[in-house]
Amino acid sequence: MLYNLCIVRKESNGKVIRAFSMILQFSLFLLVPICGLSALGYFLDRHFGTKWIMIVLFFIGAVAGFQNIFRFAMSIMADKKDSDTSHESSGDSEK
Repeated sequence: MLYNLCIVRKESNGKVIRAFSMILQFSLFLLVPICGLSALGYFLDRHFGTKWIMIVLFFIGAVAGFQNIFRFAMSIMADKKDSDTSHESSGDSEK
């Protein structure tokens, strides 16, 4: 009984850690392009004496970040579909 309870706890802790790592990846995939291109735009604006390069690069970074998130979400969904079909096919072979 106690052994089964420990197994359930370990599985639920693994799910929490996996979910937390996905949230961290989503935020990094969005923030890194935005912050990086905004910083580059700020540097270029100061170097050339302009005021519009940072705004343009910010929006390019936002588009790139959302594209990264979309690709990551699609890969997660594809992995989930593959694992679901592999579990179904292995369950059929056991019968």
